[in-house]
Amino acid sequence: MNNRIYNFGAGPATLPESILKQAQEELLDWHDLGMSILEVGHRTPQFITLLNKAEQDLRDLIQIPSNYKVLFLGGAARTHFAMIPMNFLDRQEQAGYLLTGIWSKMALLEAQKLKNAYVVTSDETNGYKSIPDPKSWQIKNKTSYLYYTPNETVNGVRFPYVPDVAGIPLIADMTSCLLSEPIDITQFGLIFAGAQKNIANAGMTVVIVRDDLLATVPNPVIPTMLDYRIQAENNSLYATPPVFNCYLAAKMFSWVKEQGGVQALYEQNCKKAQALYQFLDATDFYTTTVSKEARSLMNVCFGLQKQDLEDQFIQQANQRGLCALKGHRVVGGFRASLYNAMPMAGVTALISFMADFAKENCS
Repeated sequence: MNNRIYNFGAGPATLPESILKQAQEELLDWHDLGMSILEVGHRTPQFITLLNKAEQDLRDLIQIPSNYKVLFLGGAARTHFAMIPMNFLDRQEQAGYLLTGIWSKMALLEAQKLKNAYVVTSDETNGYKSIPDPKSWQIKNKTSYLYYTPNETVNGVRFPYVPDVAGIPLIADMTSCLLSEPIDITQFGLIFAGAQKNIANAGMTVVIVRDDLLATVPNPVIPTMLDYRIQAENNSLYATPPVFNCYLAAKMFSWVKEQGGVQALYEQNCKKAQALYQFLDATDFYTTTVSKEARSLMNVCFGLQKQDLEDQFIQQANQRGLCALKGHRVVGGFRASLYNAMPMAGVTALISFMADFAKENCS
């Protein structure tokens, strides 16, 4: 019996059921080796072949040029809040940060512990509901890189464009949006993405970094494991990589290709988000505060006019098989995450429930 629910969690997020079934079938015996992928050595020919294929599939999906390295690194994306300034800023240099949500703010604070980092623009006083007008941005001279988060999961805010940074290397935290919409890699110096949204299970971060950034020499010298150059020179195998994450990522990249690629998934993601936002805009029972031009495709944040009904909403949603809708603890309310693996049927079921809940409690 299939007891699967619709998981709207922001991460770890839902994975395609077909991939989970493949992993289940192969768990005890991968590639007829008589052992699990959980036991396979990371320097064996079989695993290196898997890793190479995963990299090539990712390169194919988003057209990564040859002058970019692709790294599969263990650990949380948040680690890179510190690694980036450690790798690319000398003590005399500075970096600019665009603050459009909690994650970009946390990245700034981490950078400021280590090096010189400043705010280019911020929507914090407005509650992170929009993207500040580029005319108000203040980019200082001798800025080594600019950092931003294209999609903020907590606040449900999305950059509808890539910032024009006049030749300054652009670094992006794409944890929640990589593979969800087309991108031009050449606009970025470095992209990183935690795996737990659209790539694999939690515990791995994918890094795509341009060679000219790797050519810089960090000053002062940084720990070996935190040096992107060492990781690139060793093709992600300087230390034991997150083998199972790489295995699932390889399957996910193949799955994305089978769906028609990133463009096809983007079109589907737009339809999912549009359906939910249209419902929210048509009702006074629910609230959503993010400006229309900055609404996230991946994380739809909303609330209730009658906030005392929040616990009842979550309880009844769970009973309908619609789970993990509670908003981030910092902002409250609700959040429906619509990552690549969330089918339109899940969004339709959510809208149906929300309509029923509103009808039952509108008096």
